[in-house]
Amino acid sequence: MIPTATVTETGIELHPDRTRVITRFFVPGREDIGPGDSRAAPVIERILRLDERDVEAAMRDVDDRFSHRHRTLDDTFSEHAALVMSRLASGITLSTARHLLLGASFTHEYAIEGASLCNPSVVLHPRQDASGDAAFILSVRGIGEGHQSSIGFRTGTVTATGKVTIDPTAPFPRTGSATPGLHDRVVFHAKLAELDDDHENASYVLDPLPSRFDDADLTARIAALTADVATRSNTATTIANLRSVARSSYRIEFPAAGDISERVLWPQAPAERHGMEDVRFVRFVGPDGGVTYYATYTAFDGTHVSQQLLETADFTTFTASPMAGDAASGKGLALFPRQIGGRYAALSRSDRETNALAFSDDLRCWNTAHAIQIPSRSWEILQLGNCGSPIETEAGWLVLTHGVGPMRTYSLGAILLDLDEPERVLARSEAPIISPGKDRRDGYVPNVVYSCGAFAHDDVLVLPYGIADQTISIATLSIRQLLDTLRTER
Repeated sequence: MIPTATVTETGIELHPDRTRVITRFFVPGREDIGPGDSRAAPVIERILRLDERDVEAAMRDVDDRFSHRHRTLDDTFSEHAALVMSRLASGITLSTARHLLLGASFTHEYAIEGASLCNPSVVLHPRQDASGDAAFILSVRGIGEGHQSSIGFRTGTVTATGKVTIDPTAPFPRTGSATPGLHDRVVFHAKLAELDDDHENASYVLDPLPSRFDDADLTARIAALTADVATRSNTATTIANLRSVARSSYRIEFPAAGDISERVLWPQAPAERHGMEDVRFVRFVGPDGGVTYYATYTAFDGTHVSQQLLETADFTTFTASPMAGDAASGKGLALFPRQIGGRYAALSRSDRETNALAFSDDLRCWNTAHAIQIPSRSWEILQLGNCGSPIETEAGWLVLTHGVGPMRTYSLGAILLDLDEPERVLARSEAPIISPGKDRRDGYVPNVVYSCGAFAHDDVLVLPYGIADQTISIATLSIRQLLDTLRTER
């Protein structure tokens, strides 16, 4: 009989909350789904023709229906009104109520969890107390209208005995303020190489720049390339590619006073305009002992997928930047929580069916990956992948995996890697740890259990996982017992 680990279900299930809505700028005729021309001009004309009493009545109605659902809603309306004021003829003065109605007419609500809540990862909270309990931050993938994904958060604690609690969510989810980020020269060269455009023009722009540079630096070099257009070819293509790569780096900042559960990372870059998927957070300890929280996630533009890197120290300010290299293509890159042999390490699924190991000198370029686990059991015969970053134990790196079997059924397993030579698989699951049972097979995507990361608190493994891409459950396991059930590789 194949030994299996005891999985203790906490009884916690997180369901999509359709009342969690954010405000977004909305242009009639230019909805996210489907083609269409802007109808902004006739809408504005109709607003200008309204009687002032109608305007005031409309704003009272808006306040009655929506003010309790959002913090500083009038500020949002003012910001959105400012975005369309250029369409008004000069000299037109609006009353306060009409100005707010203009903004409200170009605003809509988006239910970030309108369709589902799934694919969690979890890390220790940056702030811990002396109670002995471990506070944690749970990242979640919310899916709304148009299958658009964003990243949200929950917080909770786990005791030494494995009792898990999840804190109530705060009532006002919001997106952060986005500004351009810094760029990495090596990433630009690598991304342009993927486009077969890392030639003379690219070198002329990039090579004089420092290893990290900002938008102003790039703009100056693009201007130099433009001035030299008479002696060059394909400059327009290179400039378009440079600007496209640049838009994948940005910074997001939230008010420090807000609750973490209110913070929503919303797609900002063209590469992720249809979603930020399956974020894998890791608490990374650098060679100097400093802690940084990194996360990899899948950016989806509606056709192509790519890997992006998130970085934060406090879950208040985040930076996002692109990753490059063959090992960072596709989905499912997961960082190790520290360097190995002086280099960054990651699990990769760049070939779409095996678990592979990759190394990098800079966290952003991952050129090659070598398979360390191939499908061999019936429950993983279609493909393998990781379920988040490896967890360091005395016995080795514990890696939670997912395997896909008949009827595209996803199950969770585990492997154990050597601490110093992680390309060596020491042991692996013979049978799944968790599979979708009869009462957990139905949902947005049937027959799937999936996780993007767990963490250890003493001997307790806290394992959140998505069910049918619809809801999230949280289980705990004894790490020692789990390791005892793995079959030693020969």
